Amino acid sequence: QAQLEESGGASVPAGASLTISCASSANADTASMGWFRDKPGKTREGVAAISGGSGRTFYADSVKGRFTISQGKGRYALILQMNSLQVEDTAIYYCASNRMGVFGPLSSDDYRNWGRGTQVTVSS
Repeated sequence: QAQLEESGGASVPAGASLTISCASSANADTASMGWFRDKPGKTREGVAAISGGSGRTFYADSVKGRFTISQGKGRYALILQMNSLQVEDTAIYYCASNRMGVFGPLSSDDYRNWGRGTQVTVSS
């Protein structure tokens, strides 16, 4: 199982942009992967996902038009560009891989491999 490691989390003001990355220890050029986030007291939320091969993308309604998921190059398998950040985007962000293709690309149940997360804090 590939090791995933997120990076790039930071504390930023509302309206700012931030890019977080996910490094993989294995070749993930054609992997279906996703970004998820945990907010205090809430269940894990699917933020964005990308299908390996086709490159088709999926987004939660709350981030459509603001976030962009893309496959990275080299060591960085997955990128999430976040624009117009809102206080409500504050969370720990996780990347996930090894998707089963059963529950949907934005369902955490569909992924078997997870990173440890990176904290994104947006202040008003």
